[in-house]
Amino acid sequence: MDSLSVTHLEPAGIAALRIEAGRPWPMGAHFDGEGVNFAVFSGHAQAIDLCLFDEAGERELARMRLPTHTGDVWHGRLPGAGLGLVYGLRAHGPWRPDHGHRFNPSKLLLDPYAREIVGRFEWRDDHLDADWRHPTHMNTRDNAAHALKARVVSDRFDWADDRAPDTPLADTVLYELHVKGFSHLNPALPEALRGTYAGLAHEASVAHLRRLGVTAVSLLPVHQHVDEERLARAGLVNYWGYNTIGFFSPEPGLAASVTGQAVRDEFRAMVKRLHAAGIEVILDVVFNHTAESGEHGPTMSFRGLDNANYYRLQPAARSHYENYSGCGNTLDIRHPRVLQLVMDSLRYWISEMHVDGFRFDLAPVLGRGNHGFDRGGTFFAAVAQDPVLSHVKLIAEPWDLGHGGYQVGGFPRGWLEWNDKFRDTMRAFWLDSPSTRGDWAQRLCASADVYEAHGRAPADSVNYVVSHDGFTLRDLVSYRDRHNQANGENNRDGHRHNLSVNCGVEGPSGDANVNTLRSRLQRALLASALLAQGTPMLWAGDELGHSQRGNNNAYCQDNETTWIDWSRADADLFEFTVRVLALRRQAMPFANRWYSGLTDRLGLHDLAWLQPDGSPLQGDAWRDAGRRALGCLIGRPGRAKAPLLLLVNGDAVERSFLLPAGVWQAWLDTSDARGRATWHGQGEVPFPLAAHSLVLLAAAGADINL
Repeated sequence: MDSLSVTHLEPAGIAALRIEAGRPWPMGAHFDGEGVNFAVFSGHAQAIDLCLFDEAGERELARMRLPTHTGDVWHGRLPGAGLGLVYGLRAHGPWRPDHGHRFNPSKLLLDPYAREIVGRFEWRDDHLDADWRHPTHMNTRDNAAHALKARVVSDRFDWADDRAPDTPLADTVLYELHVKGFSHLNPALPEALRGTYAGLAHEASVAHLRRLGVTAVSLLPVHQHVDEERLARAGLVNYWGYNTIGFFSPEPGLAASVTGQAVRDEFRAMVKRLHAAGIEVILDVVFNHTAESGEHGPTMSFRGLDNANYYRLQPAARSHYENYSGCGNTLDIRHPRVLQLVMDSLRYWISEMHVDGFRFDLAPVLGRGNHGFDRGGTFFAAVAQDPVLSHVKLIAEPWDLGHGGYQVGGFPRGWLEWNDKFRDTMRAFWLDSPSTRGDWAQRLCASADVYEAHGRAPADSVNYVVSHDGFTLRDLVSYRDRHNQANGENNRDGHRHNLSVNCGVEGPSGDANVNTLRSRLQRALLASALLAQGTPMLWAGDELGHSQRGNNNAYCQDNETTWIDWSRADADLFEFTVRVLALRRQAMPFANRWYSGLTDRLGLHDLAWLQPDGSPLQGDAWRDAGRRALGCLIGRPGRAKAPLLLLVNGDAVERSFLLPAGVWQAWLDTSDARGRATWHGQGEVPFPLAAHSLVLLAAAGADINL
């Protein structure tokens, strides 16, 4: 018998369909060459229906009961069915929101393991499980015509000789980007490819990444997502994508699809091309909540299949959700089947899509047990022992909105963490907020007070001054206040505490002195982040001087606000960034080991801190908030073959530094538009250091060649 495609499912053939028991694994729908097996988790359902649709997902052609369940998995096999089959689910059981159950068979549900999603979600009352006019009554209106469905697909792809770059952490430079925003306005790309997976794989994009010197792209969410109701009604979108509905399905809105290539295959081709260029692919994943929102949100999948198991419910009011995500609900990773969903998704993206790691949004949610965050929790143990996941890069956003949710430094060994202490200290130091030299030095050295104390490695600190969430680098020195009116929340959204400055003028300025100061501050901030001990991260566009016109929460701005304007790229700033990253690559100022400040058998310090007059920086001087000039003598750099000297002047006036004895060559001066430095000479002489600047010098024999 030929495989049963959707074109076979006409009324005359429907009556002949017979579903058999099948097996309870693997989860989701899988074609075995002769039929399709379906396996769906629900611990509280009384029955699960399989609904078959036409190719477009518009017409329900057949409905049949999954014939059996093994434990909490309902399953069945449809002989003769094949690839391309479009289907959805309906779950029968109690509709008792007060007990946490929201079964409603009038709601067609998306398979949580869907590899390809059919349809575009529209906000309609049909999707609500309760009647909005009578909230205590079930909403019996059928939503199938407008619900998302799944399509049975093959995971086959010709990877040829694809190999993961496996970049060592010591050499890793993260480049956070939005797939669309990165290339949508780049005239070097064919118009049809701009802002897509194929666009990121285009030679012009790859050439930029390689010239810049980054080793990994950290992509904002590419799992298929849904725009929140408020945004949809306001004509906006969830541009960032932190509202997942399909944990196995790449977002189709980011695909060019110019050759008829499947979205997942365009994504894979992108990964393959980036790997060939030596660039890793890190995915930002959102396992803290789903797009179903709070108790008044739509029923699309998880809520209708087993609300009480998929989500964390309030113990005293089980019709309501725990909201550690701030997005209305929280996935309950404590349940084995929910944990399995997360683990299966992660393994899928590594094994079938060849990505190289993950950045976990609001990651403490994943470690929350019955009594708060636990770094030894089930999820972390599952990842640590997994042969697929244990060797990839794992990065935590180490905070959520629940009690005890701030966990910077609290994750297990081997996990990297976004270090907001680094971000805030560097901003404060350079942008004239309260700060001390002790604060700055601590953050420069991988926040040893946070990470060394917990038995972690220096590379575990992801050092950044700007990310997608907040001002761009240009805006950080151009705006004192946020300007988020376009988001439709009366400028109430976004961070208030930005530690930003406007250098005397709010927004764009024609004053040459203002712009010179802004440029110098940007370079000082970039150099601090890219040369510091730890793993550096750069937000795409900062090397080009991109501005969001003061919007520090551009999550819903799919327009020129967030799209990098390549036509206005700051060429000097780009070349400066290239120079700093090349210097990091060659000299590696700090090794991936902790420094003690002690001397070796020859009496040389592995790390020493200096006052401008050459004397040791110690005691109360560390806490003197009135002075922002210091030197860092690195006796044992990570890669340079001779000592390095980092001179820092955060003051608004020039400072003179007395250089240590020896012969020194300056390799970086952030007061220069491109970071160029030409000074060379003997030590024990005064060295003039411009205001708001940083200089890196190397002793003779360092073997640096820029």
